[in-house]
Amino acid sequence: MNSLNNISNFYFIGIGGIGMSALARYFKAAGKNVSGYDKTPSEITRSLNALGIDITFNDSLNEITALYKNQQNTLVVYTPAVPTTHLGYQYFQQNNFKILKRAAVLGLLTQSKFCLAVAGTHGKTTTSAMLGHLMASCELPVTAFLGGIAENYQSNLIQQGEEIVVVEADEFDRSFMQLYPNIGAITSMDADHLDIYGDSETLQNSFKDFAAQVKEDGVLFIANGLPLDGITVGVEDNSLYTAINVNIENGAYHFDLKYPGGMLKDLVLNLPGRHNLSNAITALAMALEYGCPADKLAKALVAFKGVNRRFTYRIQTEKQVLIDDYAHHPTEIDAVHNAVREMYPNKRVLGVFQPHLYSRTRDFMEDFARSLSQFDELLLLDIYPAREQPIEGINSQELLNLITVARKRLVTKKNLEAKMKASKATVKVMMGAGDIGEEILKITKSFSQ
Repeated sequence: MNSLNNISNFYFIGIGGIGMSALARYFKAAGKNVSGYDKTPSEITRSLNALGIDITFNDSLNEITALYKNQQNTLVVYTPAVPTTHLGYQYFQQNNFKILKRAAVLGLLTQSKFCLAVAGTHGKTTTSAMLGHLMASCELPVTAFLGGIAENYQSNLIQQGEEIVVVEADEFDRSFMQLYPNIGAITSMDADHLDIYGDSETLQNSFKDFAAQVKEDGVLFIANGLPLDGITVGVEDNSLYTAINVNIENGAYHFDLKYPGGMLKDLVLNLPGRHNLSNAITALAMALEYGCPADKLAKALVAFKGVNRRFTYRIQTEKQVLIDDYAHHPTEIDAVHNAVREMYPNKRVLGVFQPHLYSRTRDFMEDFARSLSQFDELLLLDIYPAREQPIEGINSQELLNLITVARKRLVTKKNLEAKMKASKATVKVMMGAGDIGEEILKITKSFSQ
């Protein structure tokens, strides 16, 4: 655990975050004392409580127990999503505690291990979860830190040993610059996080910097078409690793993988959407490069159940389908929409979307409108602010005005369920990265009764 070995107590500010909670689980499993703060209770905080991790939801110094006020033995881990006005953060800073960002802790954990890292504005969570699953299924000594809950493990941490680490390399706040992978992958480089980067070119340069951090004797896989040097992966194209003979049977992809080492035949992926097929090729390429036995990979792939809130079926019957997805960028909404149309070509589809961040809504207002206009009906929630203050003139009504669907309306969380029940659409898709995830659980329960 490198320089983290001698630390007994870990206090997380923003412990309910998906990346933060994976680290909290890891240190708890290593026998450390773990506690933290988060703004609101969630499924993740409840699962951490079940492991014996105490969490406070009040930003009060009185709620930080004496154990974590021991400066010598405590490391404070924080996420950039937490404002610097946070009282707990200020206390630890003013009293000269050792404070590290989540990304720096991940960097320390991977330093002395064989590291496989997946970056990209879209696809990195599913790809890294798939890769962690493939390597665990090949019985390798792997730990995987994921940015989503892998359905096979009901966790964002896969632990089967310490020699190999699989990580999701996050571009937000340039977090991935803490990583120096042996095998890296970049799935996409679409404009996003322009509140951090300013423009698309700066973001792309950051991905190029990450690519340069792959170790000298290492390998970088890239989605075909990206302006980078690396080994290309793709679907039915001229990539070095490519899916061929692709068919859909009973909602699953059946395909062969052509790669420099030969051909992997009769592979099955039970996740809908061409974007997921592309993710699968990337994960398979990385696993093969590491040396995973080809015969074990086929069995592992068919058993992969996906990542929670990534095209997750909450209800799937003849009469109604309810799909839950984390999509919060126009490209991701397009991918979800394409997958829905591929699986349900003649069905009426209702889209429900909660925009995430004022800045992202501002930066991609017209692209969001175009993507959301593809649905037959649309319900739009207010913008989820996360770490941001409102921006004048940027709101859901402005976005709704640009959307061209005839059946569209603004809704609140209070009347969301009623408006969804009133819709005649057979397929309903709920999308967003904010607290819509909590709303989906309530609606699933109500729809299932």
